[in-house]
Amino acid sequence: MQLVSESLYLSESIILLLRDLIQQQTGVYYTLENCSLLADKLADRVMEHDFNSFLDYYYLLKYDTAAQTEWQHVMDAISVQETFFYREFDQIAALVDVIVPTYFDQNPSKPLRIWSAACATGEEPLSIAIALQEAGWFNKMPIEIYATDASPAAIANAQLGLYRERSFRSFPQALRDRYFEPKSDPKGDRWRIRSDIHHHITWKRINLARAADIQTMPPVQVVFCRNVFIYFSDDAIAQTTHQLFNAMTDHSYLFIGASESLLRLGTNFELQQLNGAFVYVKRSCEIPGNEATNDTCNPCFNR
Repeated sequence: MQLVSESLYLSESIILLLRDLIQQQTGVYYTLENCSLLADKLADRVMEHDFNSFLDYYYLLKYDTAAQTEWQHVMDAISVQETFFYREFDQIAALVDVIVPTYFDQNPSKPLRIWSAACATGEEPLSIAIALQEAGWFNKMPIEIYATDASPAAIANAQLGLYRERSFRSFPQALRDRYFEPKSDPKGDRWRIRSDIHHHITWKRINLARAADIQTMPPVQVVFCRNVFIYFSDDAIAQTTHQLFNAMTDHSYLFIGASESLLRLGTNFELQQLNGAFVYVKRSCEIPGNEATNDTCNPCFNR
């Protein structure tokens, strides 16, 4: 197929074997045209093991006793960690302004659980926490935020809570001054999230392509799984949404990215609109004053 480095030649048949194995284990799908990108991402790992063939690396991932550890490095290599604070904020606003108050009207003593299911380096769950803090919800009601990612490196960075200028490109300056502290270090200026906001979040590693991982989550009412399915095959999307469906309580909500859609896959979610933001609802009911793509919906949470 191509010469990946001076010492690694990769045939099309080998990269397809490796591609299909990675899709099976992670959900991430590479077209034939993008297989060279996959090879570039994995070349360092192949050479780290002193292999001169990607086929040897395939056998390691599929059969070797060290495969479980190596898959963590694969997730680090192929994960896309491009994100920023307050990305697609209309969905977070719908959570804070509509879903949260409705939930606590019906469940004044039960905690609301929110899951950022592909949190990368943590900007999304921290954005949610900051928006909830701005609205005063943490002082009123019990709210739990879970943030997970398949990449160990991403979760480690999220747990550090340090961010560079690029992460704030859509974030109000006043909020950065309120919730972050400047920190200078040899790697350049960064900002650290306030510890009281950071501590609202439970961080853990979950691979969305593994049902057993998703089953470790407690029942949740809101899931943010945004800009993940653009990298998944249709089969992987269907399998993951099925597992997310099972992890969610009745009448709960799934937010995905603006460029993503589940409509053509025939899932059990219904596309709704809340305060101008699109969201997939686990079960339809009625909300006065909100447009809906199918039926209208009034959030209620029974489980």
